[in-house]
Amino acid sequence: MKKSGIIFMTLCMIVTAGLFAGCAGAAATATGTGSGSSGEMFTVGFDAEFPPYGFMDDNGDYTGFDLELAEEVCKRNGWELVKQPIDWDAKDAELNSGTIDCIWNGFTINGREEQYTFTDPYVDNSQVVIVNSESGVSDIAGLAGKTVGVQKDSSALAALEGDRADVAETFGTLTQYGDYNTAFMDLKQGVLDAVCIDIGVANYLLEQNGEGFAILDEQLSTEQYGVGFKLGNEELRDKVQKTLNEMAEDGTVDKIAENYADYGIPESLCIGK
Repeated sequence: MKKSGIIFMTLCMIVTAGLFAGCAGAAATATGTGSGSSGEMFTVGFDAEFPPYGFMDDNGDYTGFDLELAEEVCKRNGWELVKQPIDWDAKDAELNSGTIDCIWNGFTINGREEQYTFTDPYVDNSQVVIVNSESGVSDIAGLAGKTVGVQKDSSALAALEGDRADVAETFGTLTQYGDYNTAFMDLKQGVLDAVCIDIGVANYLLEQNGEGFAILDEQLSTEQYGVGFKLGNEELRDKVQKTLNEMAEDGTVDKIAENYADYGIPESLCIGK
């Protein structure tokens, strides 16, 4: 081969290598930095069917109380928010692989303290039971022999497998669902007799679906929500916590919560209290 041909081939190899390096760098940035540095992306993993905390609105946009909080946190830190819907039962793999920077979607702290690095709690939550108003079931004891639904890897399921296992043992069947919307549809169609669920989601579903359903007065359990980061990622957690504290102090958290007043969010806030 002529010397000129060798030079040409060498230049091509250098350019090609540069292109691949540029693509690799872009991909790494797009999947979440894990640092939250100014001008970088902040990728939030959330369940897109967990209203009012995270869901798709009528315009096809992802929104919700938690996502609005995340948007404001990113705005104040100069980050670009990436809303990443995830399968809830795959959240650990998403977080540990670096695909997402945090789990921010009605994420229960209680019982998970050793698995994640959490912010301070910002919402007090409880697990409740939805039934058909005409079912005749007025308390949890009335669920004996009934067909009950719950979301996989949810706080309600954790309660039924933990402190309230004695209650679950009385059910005729306990069916696990990938999301609460599907469980509620089965309740509407009579496939289920009850659904064990977070109270905020329960309020949302009842608001959207009119009359015919009721929340039992007796609660399954109570808990608190926080933002969950990969265990040990205290640097990013601290940045988010500092901003959330500022938002609570200047009234921004309360203002965002008012957008979800129909679902009891303002009354559930514990940050800054």
